[in-house]
This record gives sequence, C-alpha cells and structure tokens, in this order.
Amino acid sequence: MKKSLLALAALCAFAGAASAQSSVTLFGVVDVNARQVKNGDTKQTQLGTDGLSSSRLGFRGVEDLGGGLKAGFWLESQVQADGGTANATRFWHRRATVSLMGSFGEVRLGRQLDPSYNAWGAYDTFNTNGLADLGSLVSVLGSGADTKSRIDNGVNYILPSNLGGFYGEVAAAPGEGTAGKKYIGTRLGYAAGPVDVSLGYGQTDASLSTDDKLKVLSLAASYDLKVVKLFGAVVQSKYLSQKQRVSHVGVIVPVSTAGKFRVSFANSNLSGTSTTGASVDANDANQFALGYIHSLSKRTELYTTYAQIKNKGSSALSVATVNGYTIKAGDKSRGLEFGVKHSF
Repeated sequence: MKKSLLALAALCAFAGAASAQSSVTLFGVVDVNARQVKNGDTKQTQLGTDGLSSSRLGFRGVEDLGGGLKAGFWLESQVQADGGTANATRFWHRRATVSLMGSFGEVRLGRQLDPSYNAWGAYDTFNTNGLADLGSLVSVLGSGADTKSRIDNGVNYILPSNLGGFYGEVAAAPGEGTAGKKYIGTRLGYAAGPVDVSLGYGQTDASLSTDDKLKVLSLAASYDLKVVKLFGAVVQSKYLSQKQRVSHVGVIVPVSTAGKFRVSFANSNLSGTSTTGASVDANDANQFALGYIHSLSKRTELYTTYAQIKNKGSSALSVATVNGYTIKAGDKSRGLEFGVKHSF
C-alpha cells in the first residue's frame, strides 16, 4: 500500500508536466452518506459511501499519434471515502487500461468493465450504486466467477461511434490458470433520439478441470420522454442446473431544473437446484426503491434513497451489510440514506 501511495503521489506531481505533451486529466468522485440499515430485527446507523456514484480517483490521457491514430490510458482507483481507505486487494481496482483508437474503433487492454455487465448495468435506475443497487440481486450462482462486472487481463474491441446509432463491443480474458476468470462476452446496442436498447451475453469458465460455465444473457432498454425516463432490464444467468432471472423496471421523473425523483422495482426469480443439490425454486426476492436527487451545481448533488428487499425461502439478500450481524434467510432488509456527491 505504501508503494502504491508513493506511485500515486508521483503521478500527481508529474500530471502537469505530462499534460504539456499530451492530454492528461486528473478526475474523481467523493460520495458520502449517512444511512440507517435494518436487516431483520437488527438496526445500525452508518456513515456510508457510493450512494449515488462510486467514489474514485483517476488519471486518463490521450496522445495524438497522427494519421487519425491515438493512444490512451486510464487508471482509476476505488476510494472508500467514509474511512479514507482504498480497495484492500488492488489499487487500480476500477480500471487500468491502455488503448489504441482510430476510425476502426478502439482496442482496449487491461482491467475493465466487461460487455455483459455494461449491457444491463447502464440501465439500472439507481446506477448500480447505493442501497438500491440492482447488482445486489444479480448472482453468480455459486460458480465462483470473478467477472460479474469487471475482467482482469481483458482484450476488448469497441466499435466506432459513427455507425448510425449502432454500438457494440466484444471482449475476452484468458484467465491465466485461475478458475472463475476466463471470460468471453459481447454487447450490441442501438441508441437514437430517446431510445437506447442493449443486448449482452457473457460466459465464464468456473473450473480449470471441467467445462462448467456461468452464462449470462441480458436485454435492457431506456426511453426518454423528457417528462419521464423509463428503464427496463432482464438479466438471465445459468450455472449447471440453476437459473436466475432478474427483472427490473424504473422511472426517473424531473420535477425542476435541479431535482428529480427515481423509483424502481426488481425481482429475482430462481429455479433448479444449487451446487449443493438443494432446490432453489422458493428462494425469490423483491426489491423496491425510491430516491430524490437535487443538483446544487454541475458537480455537486444532494440525494436521498430508501430501499428494501423482501426475501423469500432461503434468500438472504440485503440492501447493505450490518456489521456484526449476518442476515437470515427470509429476513426483510431496508435502509434510508442521505448523502452528498462531488465530482472533480
């Protein structure tokens, strides 16, 4: 960690000098909230982070190589702003990539978001953050897959942006001898005017000795009517004899030039048998969320979110962790948070 911090300080010191030779940007988000979470009968007051957007610190840059070719880099670290810590296992947790870009599109190498996650994550009404994160419902079904949202050692090709509204990407990660990391996936979408539709597929090798794979297929869309923006997504996952279908609908309603309400509902439906052979047919869950965002400026926002998850059967999902308490099967989880987000 000490070496990582020294490296970060060096990057800060030389960012100004580097910008004279190419375009280099220091950017980040600090998002902190006060929240109360109740899982079952246990209640806890917390200072949390990432209620509206994930707190982060990053550097990105682009160099013009001539002839329409550009090179770029992106280094982005996760920041736990409530306690001032970074990710415990890796410093550049969110992204670490180098790219070549041109009229052909972009070839991006390194740790990054994977296409099958992008295909549904961008259509979560609550932006896969905070108490109402749709990702808290989406499961890897006991496969051990480490590719739910990001891939290590990824090779990603992204289509150019001049295809009449069509966009897409395809990515692969070799796994490098580690179970749960070998991945291949793609995303194809169309965005024009108020409409945005996205289809995604990804599969991850769960084992080094068998051909068992976690497969994720999703379809998502949004439609902006100006007076209201509609969101919808369906994520279907399969591993061995177990299936999950997560369905999500939501709306964002502007009520002024500075304020907007968000409402969403999601359902997790399981079927088949788990990796232990137990039936999961009764282990469903429903998520409901309501929130409000008020913009103080282009970079600073206040927000509040209420969310709850009703578990059925052996389901034990939660809106957030209560330290010292493990949520029980069938418990209800709910939380309320008030926060501020500042971007730079």
